[in-house]
Amino acid sequence: MNQRNDRALLLQRDAEWSAAASDGTDVERILSFWTEDAVVIGPGLPTISGKAALRQYVTESFRIPGFRISWKSSEVTFSPDGNMAYMIGRNSVTMDGPDGQSTSAEGRAVTIWRKEQGEWRCSVDIWNS
Repeated sequence: MNQRNDRALLLQRDAEWSAAASDGTDVERILSFWTEDAVVIGPGLPTISGKAALRQYVTESFRIPGFRISWKSSEVTFSPDGNMAYMIGRNSVTMDGPDGQSTSAEGRAVTIWRKEQGEWRCSVDIWNS
């Protein structure tokens, strides 16, 4: 394992995922970054587990007027065998408030990634404000 190369690849993959989510037009592309058994734990939300539940969550999120999400991870730590990693980052979620005005919430995040068949995928995604 070359940690410098894997770090760069993982940060690039995370940035591609953020760009796809920010664009908000391709739900299947967004889902492709999660493992089949992924778990998402967002603030004030029930735990979301598995691709079917994640598909519903992502689809419903993009129906919220003004919804937009983006993030940037900066710290990467690998497991000793190089098949798992966690990243720490910052995120921003924007949507229209009840008055129709755009409102944003900034947050912190931890994602846990697993290498599956040579491809990094997120298996745990947790954030708070």
